[in-house]
Amino acid sequence: MQRTVVVISAGLGVPSSTRMLADQMAADVQARLAAMGITAKLDVIDLRDHATGIANNMVTGYAGQDLAGVIRRVEAADAMIAVTPTFSASYSGLFKSFFDVLDPKFLDGMPVLFGATGGSPRHSLVLEMAIRPLFSYLRAHTVPTAIYASPEDWGGSGENTLERRIGQGAAELAAVIASHVPAGTAQAAEGTGLPGRQLGEGPAVGFSGAGFPDHKAKRAQHEANKMTSLPFEELLAQTQRR
Repeated sequence: MQRTVVVISAGLGVPSSTRMLADQMAADVQARLAAMGITAKLDVIDLRDHATGIANNMVTGYAGQDLAGVIRRVEAADAMIAVTPTFSASYSGLFKSFFDVLDPKFLDGMPVLFGATGGSPRHSLVLEMAIRPLFSYLRAHTVPTAIYASPEDWGGSGENTLERRIGQGAAELAAVIASHVPAGTAQAAEGTGLPGRQLGEGPAVGFSGAGFPDHKAKRAQHEANKMTSLPFEELLAQTQRR
């Protein structure tokens, strides 16, 4: 069974610490899923390559061919990893603009692991004060752990290292993805990360992924509801007959 994890990086530089953090988070998720017998395809999207298309979509309301392809890749994903640099104590304008041009139903119920980079540990509140509320508004299901990286975190040591935080968040996202693998898939039942279970190498998780609905099934139900909904005039007539 293969699952697709779309990786969104809003880094602007080359090289980019934001892209580096996104890559490490994605590699950890992929490794943990592999240990459960689940193949994860990583689909990496650098928003800097699509900045012009995003800006044009904002002012015209239409996505060009390249951006439309990116949007389809997000729609097809089973889960998301999203990382932004911190600008003025919040996410970057490029990061926000990309999610503004997406159809909100694409993220309804999607499992998301997110992170941010910044020049100082003091900006770490961006995770809970800005980014998580954004995904909550879009009805995405964010895992409990989010990852912030400042310059001193790279290569740091101690109990709360960047590597350990990445491992915790990656294990949580892997648990959610594994919980959506159909019954009968190899190792699916034993790889869902029950509370206290250790997922691959890294810290114990204490997070099962239970309670996260399959967002693709949820989206299909939304579309079915639209197709079976009655016109307003008929609903009004039924109300009057009562």
